[in-house]
Amino acid sequence: MASVVIVDDAELFREALRAAFVQEGFEVKAVAADAMRAIDMAREHQPDLVMLDLLMPGMSGIEVLGAILKACPTCRVVLLTSSESAKDLLAAVKAGASGYLTKDTPLPRLVAAMQDVLAGGAALSPAMGGKLFSALRDLLRHHGEAMARSPELTGRELEILAYVGAGKTSREIASELYISENTVRNHVRNVLDKLGLKSRFEAVNWAQREGLIEVR
Repeated sequence: MASVVIVDDAELFREALRAAFVQEGFEVKAVAADAMRAIDMAREHQPDLVMLDLLMPGMSGIEVLGAILKACPTCRVVLLTSSESAKDLLAAVKAGASGYLTKDTPLPRLVAAMQDVLAGGAALSPAMGGKLFSALRDLLRHHGEAMARSPELTGRELEILAYVGAGKTSREIASELYISENTVRNHVRNVLDKLGLKSRFEAVNWAQREGLIEVR
């Protein structure tokens, strides 16, 4: 019998969800209405599944999700939400969620989907499928564009960007690399021209986002 902890601050929804799980043969280990109790219940009971409201008082559902997975690494956590934001969905996936279901999902369908989650699959509301595909497509396109541009930057240019990201001035960078300040400025200008950007700040953000440099 699979075990579940239910976390939602809306009592009526929480109890309806409990009844639906019990009816389908799940063992409801605990219910919780706030973030800290949710984390404690996950740590204490080590359930197979945690149903977690995304909008929790005191902490965001994404923060609670991370804390639950630390307290119970084998738990599968499914987020329940009224949000159809692609940003929230991607944050949930990145944080380790096994599902993302909107609260208008009929309870019998919601509970049935948990069997797929427990078998190692994922649960996603139909309305979110297109948004997830679109968001991933945009990320892949952006990554492809960045990779097409990144070979244009030399090792020296990336090295200087790393120093810029660490807050170094042109004089300090020149001293570190034993080159002239004018050479540093020329390298920075070349980077901006190659990437079509207007400022050092934009160039550093781009390089960090693409994993090309780490701030020193």
